[in-house]
Amino acid sequence: MKKLILKISTITLALGAFVFSSCSSDDDAPTPPSAETTADKLKKGEMNGELEENFTLDASTTYELTGKFIVKEGTKLTIPAGTNILVKASGTESYIAVLKGAQIDIQGTAASPVVMSSEKGNPGDWGGLTICGKATTTAGVDAVAEVGGFIYGGTNDTDNSGSIKYLVIRGTGAQINPDAQYNGVSFYAVGSGTVVENIAVINGADDGVEFFGGTVSAKKLYLENNQDDSIDWTEGWNGTIDDAYVAHTNDGFSTVVEADGENKNPKINNLTAVNTFQANGGSGTALQFKKQSGATITGLSLVGYKTSVDMKDGGALINVNLNGATADPAKAYNLAATVDITGWTWIGAQLSLTGKLGGSLTSDLTLDASVAYELESFLLVQDGVTLTIPAGTKITARAGGVSVYIAVLKGGKIDIQGTAANPVVMSSKDGNPGDWGGLTICGKATTTAGVDAVAEVGGFIYGGTNDADNSGSVKYLVIKGTGAQINPDSQYNGVSFYAVGSGTVVENIAVVDGADDGVEFFGGTVSATNLYLENNADDAVDWTEGWNGTVTNTYVSHTIAGFSTALEADGANENPKLINFTAISTQNGTALQFKKQSGATITNIFLSGYATNVDMKDAGALSNVQIDGADATTTNPYNTGNQVDISAWTWRSAGL
Repeated sequence: MKKLILKISTITLALGAFVFSSCSSDDDAPTPPSAETTADKLKKGEMNGELEENFTLDASTTYELTGKFIVKEGTKLTIPAGTNILVKASGTESYIAVLKGAQIDIQGTAASPVVMSSEKGNPGDWGGLTICGKATTTAGVDAVAEVGGFIYGGTNDTDNSGSIKYLVIRGTGAQINPDAQYNGVSFYAVGSGTVVENIAVINGADDGVEFFGGTVSAKKLYLENNQDDSIDWTEGWNGTIDDAYVAHTNDGFSTVVEADGENKNPKINNLTAVNTFQANGGSGTALQFKKQSGATITGLSLVGYKTSVDMKDGGALINVNLNGATADPAKAYNLAATVDITGWTWIGAQLSLTGKLGGSLTSDLTLDASVAYELESFLLVQDGVTLTIPAGTKITARAGGVSVYIAVLKGGKIDIQGTAANPVVMSSKDGNPGDWGGLTICGKATTTAGVDAVAEVGGFIYGGTNDADNSGSVKYLVIKGTGAQINPDSQYNGVSFYAVGSGTVVENIAVVDGADDGVEFFGGTVSATNLYLENNADDAVDWTEGWNGTVTNTYVSHTIAGFSTALEADGANENPKLINFTAISTQNGTALQFKKQSGATITNIFLSGYATNVDMKDAGALSNVQIDGADATTTNPYNTGNQVDISAWTWRSAGL
């Protein structure tokens, strides 16, 4: 039987060779697509998998940690200053681990720290950062970590696992089982060649930092509301910590410092711990030493702890030297603070989230002001849908020309909730004229174009019979770099109002550096208050199709040559009103231009620097234009009115 099988196998192999050689004489067989590597995922902003090649993250990308991210032996992960890592997956299946023989280089700065956090930064959301090295530990060589089963420990006390500078990490401490949890940062047998400076661990469900043997030292640790121990060590760690500040504002934590195992006499120079959650004269334990563990701590300052020193297992007090003397549990050690964190502003760094916008909204959406949004294409707010944009929200529009814009369709609503202190900003990255299409709002009010007219931009439908129509509210909006060109005769504006009704609120808008108009009204009855319009290359204010609202307090600035007008009116005269209109040019040009039979009533006008103040383009009647109670003239300089005071309009300068 064995011989028979052998013969069949031989025939099969021979046939396979024949088929292979026959195929090779024809076109090559298609190559199957290669599997996506972890580096490929990183290029798309996803952190998940095992990294087996050196890689440098991009600080302009918000990376999403969607599972276990492991830096393999011989590999280096570099994280530049200002990088944000958003933890999307939760629990113990989401962490960053640097294995024995690998390196991590976190290059944060005081101005631009690296931030790793879950979205809400709640305790236990994820597993934090674990680093494994080759230094000595009482657990031996190639010990197995309680988290992840990682291998650590060796004989090289000067081992180098990289560098960590200016890292803020939040929401760690995911629970593995009742006896084991991840820490904010875990150092497993990490050697003294590793640099650790300026780390903040905030809202951890377990320890802030824990050292499992090793010789690594650290400088400037900020540890806030970590629910177990702020600083923990075991397995004979014998490094040094310089300047640690611990803050407890919540009850239920374990200790400021917990030491366990063999005493290798690690050192802490300057430790300040403050517990503001006080009851019955204080709460919680500051320093706890288990078994025969110990330390030398100088510059110890404790405030608000019920127990200053706890020798948990009856270890010798002489193992612990505090401020130059043997530890004394009867002392409170409530000296003046020895660590000053007033200059540690980096500890307050928050995750700078990035959200993608684009497509068609078919249900209500409220943006989050803490998220930096990127408008990648058009965003259409459909009939019956409301887009809400809270104060302080910033939207960066891709410089994609006419394919990038926000449009509120007829029946849709937008609610921009900016404030003077926190305006909403929409701009391309560089804010160059024509980078993108701006904001268009379509309503149901009347227009001389009729019902269900078709807009020149986007083919949007607008116009109806409800002059009190409500398309929402726009308050404190700064918009830059608009005016993308559709064709030689048509461009997007900063903000376009197509048949928008009087029920819509428009207050405090700045349109800066647009390639076409600042604001344009296509019919409708909407009014506006406080418009700031700077260097819009066509008309600062434009209307047509019988718009008959009111604009109160307009300031137009022209400092770049080549613009068309400060104000252009066209079409039927429905006598819209302008109250307090100031326009100042350093480049000559035309101030007010009225086409066909258009007109307006303007009260309190101030013009300066224009070569032409009033231009009746198509010889319309000057009586159509009433300025300060009289027919307009083409000779009046109109420079005696009161200028609109924009000194308090500081919001207009807001940027991305």
